[in-house]
Amino acid sequence: MIGAVIAMEIEAEILRSQMNVEKIERINGKTVYRGKAFGKDVLLVICGVGKVNAAVGACTALSEGADVLFNFGVAGGLNGRTQVGEIYLIDRAVQYDFDLTQLNGTQIGTLDEYDENYLSLSLIQNTAFETRALGSGDRFNDSPVDHTLLTQTLNADIRDMEGAAIAQVCKGADVPFYSVKAISDVYGQGSTTDQYLVNRNRALDHLKSRLNEIIGVL
Repeated sequence: MIGAVIAMEIEAEILRSQMNVEKIERINGKTVYRGKAFGKDVLLVICGVGKVNAAVGACTALSEGADVLFNFGVAGGLNGRTQVGEIYLIDRAVQYDFDLTQLNGTQIGTLDEYDENYLSLSLIQNTAFETRALGSGDRFNDSPVDHTLLTQTLNADIRDMEGAAIAQVCKGADVPFYSVKAISDVYGQGSTTDQYLVNRNRALDHLKSRLNEIIGVL
């Protein structure tokens, strides 16, 4: 069963509206929809924004029987390799606000139990989506300091607030994890907040139109 762990209602709706929902529950404080979509058994967990919420959502999906996790939604582009409205497949993710450098001498984002900062994701086969690197942190801002960290130190292309936390849960549980992101804003092209509000629905509409082919190959 596919466990779709999605941060926001507006993002989850593009899948929920195409599901045959069989049951709705509240588990661990999260709304969970059980049903079928595109011929697949799906457990849709609306986890809330941020890494802790995402981790709770991922653990909830796994405890309820999901054997593969999937995360989608809107995200911010960090460089010229991303365009508003486009969809990208995430091949690796890092928590850019996790820092044990002073204590362990490790790279920023390196979890204490691992040797490398980026965690690899599973790759959706037979799709034309380009792959990009994701940085996740509990911040939504236009900070030049964060942008420098993400792009120059970590070489990330996209930022969000959940993906790398779900990747951590899946790595620990040895479960495949797939993620696609539609770009709602790009750093350096004006306020990311203003861009997000203007472009969010456009990005989600594009993502909705491609969910059939994405979920169909998971």
